[in-house]
Amino acid sequence: MSTPLIQVKDLKKEYRTEEVVTKVLHGLSFSIDKGDFVAIMGPSGSGKSTLMHILGLLDRATSGTYELEKENVNDLSDDELASLRNKKIGFVFQAFNLLPRTTVLDNVKLPLIYSENKNDPDKRAREVLESVGLKHRLNYFTNQISGGEKQRVAIARALVNNPSVVFADEPTGNLDSKSGVQVMEILQKLNDAGNTIILVTHETYTAEHADRIIKIKDGLIFDDFKVANRRIARDGEILK
Repeated sequence: MSTPLIQVKDLKKEYRTEEVVTKVLHGLSFSIDKGDFVAIMGPSGSGKSTLMHILGLLDRATSGTYELEKENVNDLSDDELASLRNKKIGFVFQAFNLLPRTTVLDNVKLPLIYSENKNDPDKRAREVLESVGLKHRLNYFTNQISGGEKQRVAIARALVNNPSVVFADEPTGNLDSKSGVQVMEILQKLNDAGNTIILVTHETYTAEHADRIIKIKDGLIFDDFKVANRRIARDGEILK
């Protein structure tokens, strides 16, 4: 039996102001194994983005436990969380979050500036860009490439540190359908190669590219199931 990569138990999150307490997550428990491709689904306001921020070490839970590779992250300082996030986690966002007026290559190299592994960052960035089909765009500025290419740059940047898990937050939300299929194809190929992918989306069509779907509503898990007829993207098209 494999050891979970992620183990969450009774996770709760609330935000407080002087007069108001807003409860967002109400006690979530689940595990994700290494090599899984999991989609977290839910409507706007369901808590899925808050959950992703906690799992991605961008925020802390109010209570409950979260273990990443058997390490309880609740016990870590902010600096320790930042270091762990840089080593273990890659992010792909809907808005790309690329540096403007900066080349594709330099955007992908950026996480390596803060990494302990500084062996030939230029070579490593070129390798991951080639793996997402952007070898011909290395020296282009990010305002000179298409939306689909920007998302592939973001995926390359997420992979450059060899993370334990890649979070993709609505990665097709700003793309046309063809570019969206190409992005999902890359994520599926990464998963086929052994990478753990956690996809956050409100779209059933996108979620069905994963092997498993966790559905959240009003801060609670109301369904968690294996995808029976997974959508497979290859060569820019959906095979099934």
